Amino acid sequence: MFEGYIKVNDKELPKTALGTAPFTAAPYFGHRSRLYQLDLYQRPENIVKIIKKSHDLGIKAIQVIPEKPIIKALKEVLNDGMELDIWGTIRKENMENDLNLLSDLNASVMFLDEWLTDKSEMSLVGDLLKQITDNGAISGLITALPMETTPKLLDSSIKDIFDIYMIPVNKIGYMMDYPIFMDKERTNLAEMLQKLDKIVMASKILAVGILNPNEALDFLKTLNYVDMVTLGIASEREAEETFGLLFKK
Repeated sequence: MFEGYIKVNDKELPKTALGTAPFTAAPYFGHRSRLYQLDLYQRPENIVKIIKKSHDLGIKAIQVIPEKPIIKALKEVLNDGMELDIWGTIRKENMENDLNLLSDLNASVMFLDEWLTDKSEMSLVGDLLKQITDNGAISGLITALPMETTPKLLDSSIKDIFDIYMIPVNKIGYMMDYPIFMDKERTNLAEMLQKLDKIVMASKILAVGILNPNEALDFLKTLNYVDMVTLGIASEREAEETFGLLFKK
């Protein structure tokens, strides 16, 4: 499952990417945030090991949140000759610098983060999407609020100027804006995404570690609207388990 490539515009993109959220030690990881701070954010050499292990397992793309330790690790593996498809995130608080950095890294895809997608004026979002396209990259939007944002996009002026839509989705609806996420809600989301007619990339499929990989990936297999997936990994062992299971499904 999610092996191989998908054609987006004139580019062939891997269907699976290594996610980098654990490397940021974001607070939503709960008690593990402190461990990730010590083991990953403050030790980029461990990030390098995870990137290399994932690459050995067949992962040829990385979804980059441009925090300094992640960029340091990424540049190290690139300087060592590793070939990676780079999909970068442009953050609301650092738009210009992120755009320039990702351009320098020859990112093939650039996403606007959820603070831009979900909380900014559509005119600003449209201007940034145009800048991404002008840089020769595929454009994408990240949402943290698929129930709220997707219908807005359906009626927006920017509907036809982005290519990939990254959404959080998992069996328990964790970090999604659905109060519950059962059959009715799942059908609602699927129908909206069908109308939007974009390449859909799933994130948060493991519910930031609450779900075990086997259960999470079994659910992913049922989502016929998902075209690509990004999976955050916090150790070499996790990479072996998660990506090994993914490609066997």
